[in-house]
Amino acid sequence: MYRRNFLLATGAAAGLAACSKKATPPLLAVSNAEVKLEALGIQLPEAPAAKANYAPYRLAGDVLYIAGQGPDFGNQDFLGTVGSDLTTEQGYAAARSAAIFTLAQVRKGARGSLNNVVKCLKLDGFVNSANDYNDQAKVLNGATDLFVEVFGDAGRPARFAVGVNTLPFNISVEMSTIWQIRI
Repeated sequence: MYRRNFLLATGAAAGLAACSKKATPPLLAVSNAEVKLEALGIQLPEAPAAKANYAPYRLAGDVLYIAGQGPDFGNQDFLGTVGSDLTTEQGYAAARSAAIFTLAQVRKGARGSLNNVVKCLKLDGFVNSANDYNDQAKVLNGATDLFVEVFGDAGRPARFAVGVNTLPFNISVEMSTIWQIRI
């Protein structure tokens, strides 16, 4: 009995039990984001260059800050005001497009692979909105849903979604994100 109590007190029993079981590799927060992205049929574009005097991303330790990203400028369906020019569904698609450009920046800032992402920490979202429009959160789900599809729960950020009266280049959505990455 004394030996059993000693083993329990020192944790040696747990160590011996662990050695006797088949070893399994530790689970990663994101198993293979690059494969998931490919399975979704999404090919990321080149990370866009800055449109003004700012850096598209900054890395501080293991935290990656992505500057404001908008949807595909070439797609007229993503330009204008949600609630008057665009429907909520079109805004959702625009947010998903902005998320794709965000992931292009994340890949570049995370040493060339989305597999280096630990989690999305924060998403700050702006929706070019009509005065009486109040479904900004539904619009920004277009981005969050994609992040969760690619990274699982690690893609679910703390988030805000606000309506604004205009955005640069008449885009309907702009977002800024913060990510934790493996360094």
